[in-house]
Amino acid sequence: MAWLLLFSAGFVEIIFALSLKYNEGFTKLWPSIITVISGIGSFGLLMWSLKTLPIGTAYAVWTGMGAVGVAILGIILFKESVDWYRLLSITLVIAGIIGLKLTDHN
Repeated sequence: MAWLLLFSAGFVEIIFALSLKYNEGFTKLWPSIITVISGIGSFGLLMWSLKTLPIGTAYAVWTGMGAVGVAILGIILFKESVDWYRLLSITLVIAGIIGLKLTDHN
């Protein structure tokens, strides 16, 4: 259950980070509302998962999921670079997330 909460927190974190791009400094109403709600939701789910998961593992997975998700969506939505070094870096973060999951016994 804790891992499901953590992965949910990671996905909501991606929504939060993307909404920062669209709210333009909190000058657009709906993107700003999405930013606030997703920020609270992501943080709340992370806190809930910390009841059983180690903080080092949970925080690394949460931030890693956010970073990877936003990097991939940045490529898709904003035409950010797709060079081999960027893709390798994303792959290494994913490998780290998988490694943390495999070494946790919760």
